[in-house]
Amino acid sequence: MNFNGIIVGAAVFLSIGICHPAVIKMEYYWGMQCWWIWLVAGLGFSVLSLFVENDTLSTICGGFAFSCLWGIGEMFQQEKRVLRGWFPENPARHEYYERRRLEMKGKL
Repeated sequence: MNFNGIIVGAAVFLSIGICHPAVIKMEYYWGMQCWWIWLVAGLGFSVLSLFVENDTLSTICGGFAFSCLWGIGEMFQQEKRVLRGWFPENPARHEYYERRRLEMKGKL
């Protein structure tokens, strides 16, 4: 039996499970300016996947890389969700959110 598919699937599921709450927390505490962390992590895991000789580990690194890269878009979406009131905003950044809401109203 070949368990590689199950192992990779579980690892990618775990990476998504780690990245989703991390995006929410990072946007809450630091805002949009931390999107580059996802880029660096995604590129780092992409490069790592090229040099890992084990096929299963290389695939897991690639899956984690693309979960991190997906996190960039999720950062922008998370801010929109906060502005719509779907997620709580950080009270320390209330002025920023109010400014963004006014910008959004101006675009309507």
